[in-house]
Order: sequence, then C-alpha cells, then structure tokens
Amino acid sequence: MATRKRSTAPIRPPAPRAAAPADDAPLLEPKAKLTDMAYEMLEEAIVTLRLPPGAVVSEQQLAEMTGIGRTPIREAIQRLAREHLIVVLPQRGLLVAAVDLNKQLKLLETRREIERLVCRSAARRASDTERQRFARLARDFVGAAAKNDDVAFIRADREFNELCLAAARNEFAEGAMRLLHGLSRRFWYMHYKQSPDMPEMAKLHAAVATAVAKADADAAGHALDKLIDNIEHYTRATVLGDR
Repeated sequence: MATRKRSTAPIRPPAPRAAAPADDAPLLEPKAKLTDMAYEMLEEAIVTLRLPPGAVVSEQQLAEMTGIGRTPIREAIQRLAREHLIVVLPQRGLLVAAVDLNKQLKLLETRREIERLVCRSAARRASDTERQRFARLARDFVGAAAKNDDVAFIRADREFNELCLAAARNEFAEGAMRLLHGLSRRFWYMHYKQSPDMPEMAKLHAAVATAVAKADADAAGHALDKLIDNIEHYTRATVLGDR
C-alpha cells in the first residue's frame, strides 16, 4: 500500500491545560508531563485519523505539530510504537501503522478476557472519588452521543480506559490493556459512520461505568461482555462487508 503524507498543522491538546507560568516562573514543565502530553496529542491524532494509516512523518514534524520538544516526542513515539500505532523505519522516518482487520479480531479475543478482569477489579477496588468519576463518565458517554460528537466520545473513552486501569490496581493487566486501547479506538472511529453506532456504543460504555460506580463486579463483567459482543459483531461485519 502506498504511503501518504499528512498536513503538519498544529494539533490542539486533548484537554485544557494549566495556564502559562508567570514571567518569573520556571518555563519548563516536568519531562514526564511533557511526554504524557505529547503521547496524548499524537495518539488522538492517529485515532481520529488526522494522521491516517500510511502517513509518513518525522520527529521534527511531530514536534512542530504539538509544539513540544524532540525528547518528549521521541519518548511518546516509542510508546506509540509499542502499542502498534507507529512503525519506526530506520533512516526513513515514522509510518502510521496500517489497519489489519484480521488482527482486530484477535485483539478483541484478548481484550475480552483482560478487560473483564480489569472492570470487575475496578468495581471492587475503586475509591469513592473514582466511583464519582465513573458515574460522571456514564453521563459523558450519553451526552457525546446525543450531540453526535465523535471526538468527545473518543476522549471520554480514553478517560474511562485510564480510570479503569487505575481503579483495578493490577499492573500486569494494565500493561496488557495499554497495547490494545488505541488500536480499538482507531478502528471504531474509522468505521462508525457506516452505521448509527455511537448511541449504542455510548449506552454500552455507560452501563459498564455505572456498574463500576455502584461497586457491582458481576454487573460490570456482564456489561463488559455485552460491549465486546457489540464490538466483535461490528468488526466481523466490517471484515465481511456485511453492514
């Protein structure tokens, strides 16, 4: 497949950031925070197809797009490469990974088992503050669908995934799930407009978030299975061209 280049217009950060420091305050943010910010901005650009599959870019272009220095960008790229969203081509640049439909099905097979564990664990172990955030996210999913706001939905989904991993308090499950989330979000974003899928996806995500908020591990597991069933049907329909 021929590779494509993409516009290097600046990327808007996924969420509001803190105000700029006063003139006499330190100008540099902590390195880890800049790396996280670079990762979030580039991951969203890939998931929402601003950087489409097959696009060829350089570290310098990504630094210009995000307004973030080369070192945090390089570390963000390494993370995106581990998550199979970017392919590093030695001496040639960076390639936004292609979408492999058959791999998506294998991804879902893995995701179902691990994410069920994560959601059930989150339901049991979440703090009161985390449960309040899950309840708010359930409302956010429904609100994004009502407004047909795909980027808001993607951002709510990312926050939901991160919150599940934090609340589950299982670093081994977390490491596995981080390899799956971005690919799943990008696949959905690429194909959801082929059918009125967002309201149903919002409803299913909200059901998982609500079950976790209520500390109901069994309900969280059942809701997660229904969500993955829907995504698997959606993926198979896309693979077979049967929508």
